Amino acid sequence: MSSAPVQQPLEAAEFTVEAVERALQQLYYDPDMAQKNVAQKWLTQAQASPQAWHFCWALLSPDKVPEIQFFGASTLHTKISRHWTDLPAEQHESLRSQLIAQVGRFSCGPKMVLTRLCVALASLILHTLLDSWTAAVPDLLRAFQGGEGSAEVDVRYQALLEVLVVLPEELQTRKLSADRRAQLQSALAREWSSLCPLLRQILRREDAAGQVKERVLRCLVSWLALDVDLGESEGLLQDSFTLLREPELFDTAVETIVSAISQHDSQRFADSLLKMLPQVLALQEQLTKAAQDRDMETSHGICRIAVALGETHCRALLEQVDHWQGFQALVNMILSCTGMPGHYPVDETSSSLTLTFWYTLQDDIMTLETEKQTLYLQVYRPLYFQLVEVLLHKARFPSDQDFALWSADDKEQFRTYRVDISDTLMYVYELLGPELLRNLYDKLGVLLTDTTHSSSWQDIEALLFGFQSIAETVDVSYSDVIPGLIGLIPLITANNIHLAETIMLTIGSLAEWLADHPLMLAGVLRLVLQTLSNADLSVATVSTLKRICRECRHSLRPHSNDILTASQEVLVKQIHKSTQSMWLMQALGYLLSSLPDEEILGKLLSLLSPHIQQLERLANETASPASKLSTVHILGLLSSLFSTLDLNGQGDGQEDVRAARPQPRTNPVVVVLQQVFPLIQNLLSKWLKEAEVVKAACAVFEKSLKTLIRDFAPLVSQLCELIGQLFSAYPQACALDLTRQLVHVFACEKEQFPPITALLELVTNITMSIFQHGARDHPDVADSFMQLHTQVLKRKADVYLSEGLDIKVVFYCGILSFKFPETPTVKSTCSLFTELISHCEDVPAVREVLQEDGLLLLQTLLEAVGGQSCSLLELLSEVFFSVSRHCPSLFSLQLRDALQPPGFPSALLTPEQKEHFCQQILREQVSKWKMRDVVKEFSLLCRGLQ
Repeated sequence: MSSAPVQQPLEAAEFTVEAVERALQQLYYDPDMAQKNVAQKWLTQAQASPQAWHFCWALLSPDKVPEIQFFGASTLHTKISRHWTDLPAEQHESLRSQLIAQVGRFSCGPKMVLTRLCVALASLILHTLLDSWTAAVPDLLRAFQGGEGSAEVDVRYQALLEVLVVLPEELQTRKLSADRRAQLQSALAREWSSLCPLLRQILRREDAAGQVKERVLRCLVSWLALDVDLGESEGLLQDSFTLLREPELFDTAVETIVSAISQHDSQRFADSLLKMLPQVLALQEQLTKAAQDRDMETSHGICRIAVALGETHCRALLEQVDHWQGFQALVNMILSCTGMPGHYPVDETSSSLTLTFWYTLQDDIMTLETEKQTLYLQVYRPLYFQLVEVLLHKARFPSDQDFALWSADDKEQFRTYRVDISDTLMYVYELLGPELLRNLYDKLGVLLTDTTHSSSWQDIEALLFGFQSIAETVDVSYSDVIPGLIGLIPLITANNIHLAETIMLTIGSLAEWLADHPLMLAGVLRLVLQTLSNADLSVATVSTLKRICRECRHSLRPHSNDILTASQEVLVKQIHKSTQSMWLMQALGYLLSSLPDEEILGKLLSLLSPHIQQLERLANETASPASKLSTVHILGLLSSLFSTLDLNGQGDGQEDVRAARPQPRTNPVVVVLQQVFPLIQNLLSKWLKEAEVVKAACAVFEKSLKTLIRDFAPLVSQLCELIGQLFSAYPQACALDLTRQLVHVFACEKEQFPPITALLELVTNITMSIFQHGARDHPDVADSFMQLHTQVLKRKADVYLSEGLDIKVVFYCGILSFKFPETPTVKSTCSLFTELISHCEDVPAVREVLQEDGLLLLQTLLEAVGGQSCSLLELLSEVFFSVSRHCPSLFSLQLRDALQPPGFPSALLTPEQKEHFCQQILREQVSKWKMRDVVKEFSLLCRGLQ
């Protein structure tokens, strides 16, 4: 008998103990992945078979290896949890007895088998607790108590506790109706009062093993999730606090206490919280010692407990006005956690836990009724000033020698930590107001002017960091200390890179203030320009200069030559990385935009000449990776400059004085573009198949077009010709995007649009050819093509009245694009059809193609709805809505035809469901939201999720 399964293929084997063991051997040890998959599939079928009720017990035999025993226990859990109804009711009691016996037998291990058997027993309890086994928990307590000797008692308790731990967890993971889940939870919660004394008894046994105590704590955490009475758990929580003194149980005790405190509705037990408060405060001594001993784990754990109580129950504890001193002591304890000695994250990891508490406390105080708010502001406003001092101290850099020894990961964590502190300071400012800035200013003044006080660069940097944190997001225009701060900054000797960086960022944060106080610009600009050549300060300096040029542009004319000269020097020397060089060009674009018309062209040509000359050299060099990189870089500089060089004031938030004076005949940017156009053309012929170069070149024209708007007109014809050549030789999405921008700007310009029309015809025909030969490799081109024609339909739909531009090509390309897996392409396609259908009355070609192939469109839409996730359903529903609203006759005639084929768009749909969908969708011509709900419901039905 035993040789039969070995001789036949596993797929054909009967579900016997021997076959199961052979399959497990194959699953665990066969090197062939295909054979493993066969074994996995067969074992899953075996677990679902009726024979599994019998072979699972044999697999648990003591002579089997743990892997086989584990599969036996897992099979038992699978049968009880998923196939319970297959077992006759008269066998339930014997199953229960056998299972309890097996749990007892495996109480010494292996652990993985014991846990699985306990989960199976928990599943059985959940099936029977409300009817045939209502005394399940008391019965378990009796079954697993007793034994001789402490070792045997511990073993039996471990088995009992394992069942008690997994029982609530099994309830949480089991799929149940809301009513049954509530009934089971209530039934289990009623047993908690009888469990607590036993758990306390186990915890207090002097000879109890550490593992047993740990499981008691895990049991408490598990049952707390059942919403048991926190008052009944007070004794266990008190014991948990005691266990914080035992190192091997410290982490588990912390998790237990934090879980108990963090229960979302434990605020109902205000008395229990108040009793817990002294226990938390009593940890202060242990916390202080841990901090002195640099015991990071203990400090971290106690901080977690204090923060959990303060953060979760801040409002409830504030409401207990009679106990305000106890809560104040807790707040002071949390403040000591915030100020934990040492540098984060090298010396301590606790302070970061506390930051969100200060937000919570501030919010809760400010939302109290007036009388309580006044009381608490008197108490906590001085404490928040202390908090600022603590935060600035924690934000201090370590010594240069120590910082050099930090790992890159530590430095990054410290940077993030300072960002969190910065956000906290900004929020605290809302409570403390201008007095906080005055406080910081006075301290900075003492450090910089009082020779009797010695100060380190870290002290100065921390105060500037505080100023910058607040000024970055808060309007400080009304503060009377900012002029003094601007006056103090030049007194700082920036002898450290971090200090110099913070000085720059502080100046940048005050850019809007400087725009209103231009007399203060000269001093800070001098500092910024002096620092511009320092590559180590690249990000801070360039971003600050960009902010000043953007915010203060109308006051920079006296300083323009200095800014241009310093910038040109660092650009030519390539001191900064590519990204910062782009920022610098954007800054210069803002600067040039504010100058008088007669000065712009000369300064622009002077700025760009070195870069144009280098482009000319690159155009004549042999192509290489280095020359490609340089070409992309210089084209990026041009596009960055042109993106902000805006003589029309498009990006300006106020009326530009330029509007009051005549515009120059030819925009200076146009003059430069006309000069470099042949050069760019030459470069593109060389790098035609290099997407990076083509994209960078297109960006030059696209950025210029966005700022020049109609001033770009002299270049339209040339550019259309260039795009046509590019796209004909090697189609790329960026060429279509540039065409779309031309359509957007010049749709209403009759003189400029003919070359754009010719370009549209060309790129449409070429794209049609791409789709005919398989556009799957060009999803970006398909996406941009959809966006291009959506723009044409919005801005210049009458262009489809000409013979040269066939809307049918766009329609069929769109149908194919619906089948692309890329989400952006499908989104763009939905937008195209939503717009296209809206023109069925005014564009005859649209009406004609919808009449001919509307059925194909509906079938494609239905197929997409049947297979799409929720992310695209809203856009697909908009297409349906557009058809319903603009072409109701098409809908009424062809929707039912589209749904007629059996199994389309899903085999899960019934004819009645299809008809119901038709009725709903045909009547919806008013509300997009109702249409979206109808389409979403239909999609769920198609996927079997409704």
